Amino acid sequence: MIIRFTAALIVSIALASTANAQVRAEFVRASSAELDNPHDVKLSPDGKHLFVSDVGNNRVAILDAESLKFVTAFGADHQSGTHDVDFDRAGRAYVADTHNGRVIIYEMNGLKARQIGTLSQRIRGPEGVLAHPNGRIYVGGAWSGNVVAYQDGKIVGELTGLSSPHDLELARGGDIWLSDAGNDRMLLLSPDLAIKRELSGPPYNFDGVRYQDILADGTIIAADKNNHQIKVIAADGRMLLTLGTGRPGKGPGKFRTPEGVETRGETLWLSDSGNNRVVMYRLRFQ
Repeated sequence: MIIRFTAALIVSIALASTANAQVRAEFVRASSAELDNPHDVKLSPDGKHLFVSDVGNNRVAILDAESLKFVTAFGADHQSGTHDVDFDRAGRAYVADTHNGRVIIYEMNGLKARQIGTLSQRIRGPEGVLAHPNGRIYVGGAWSGNVVAYQDGKIVGELTGLSSPHDLELARGGDIWLSDAGNDRMLLLSPDLAIKRELSGPPYNFDGVRYQDILADGTIIAADKNNHQIKVIAADGRMLLTLGTGRPGKGPGKFRTPEGVETRGETLWLSDSGNNRVVMYRLRFQ
């Protein structure tokens, strides 16, 4: 069963709530590293570094998570159109090597990466990857219009009929939020890839929603690329905050085709992709 959140339903939820949270975002700093169309960003398992999918440079760029200064990079000699990064519980990195039609698996020794495997069966142009705690690796095939679940390198599930699916992020209870970018919607999936909920239309008005992150309370923070905005959505579907004017720009609270999202506590990192930089904000919930 698909639950569609309409404007009327959102209003009724808000009226019934006794604690309507408010949130604001304060600009902290922007990177100065030479990035080219950075997409999704992911914290290293130790939380010290930010792994940036540096699409135009065909690599993973690694920044200091606090200062946003460039530290090192890997993959430029064999990646093409790098879009996403995730880590499993063993600390292995999974990189969406989009233009080569595969996900590369790396064993990490500190910040040094050694390729140990790939996933490529039944996907084209992968742009999203999730290493789920259940041991499965979920991949969004943007060019093949599907999500494929792998376990021990074998396909164990598939969802088809999508349009340019992008990011997959872990939700509460083991479910998965998927950005179905070409259909301007977000889908909540079960671990077996059954659709449980859909966010689309008003009040979200997505236009090419891309990458996202999910807070511990279920709040979604999504990069709405073609609207040049970041949208913060409560677990019950209420819109909490829209960051960005809706027009491309550069500066605090302004973006040009933003893509990547990562959070830790009150810290929010975003790929301001069209401006070739990563920016940091502080979230303040009241």
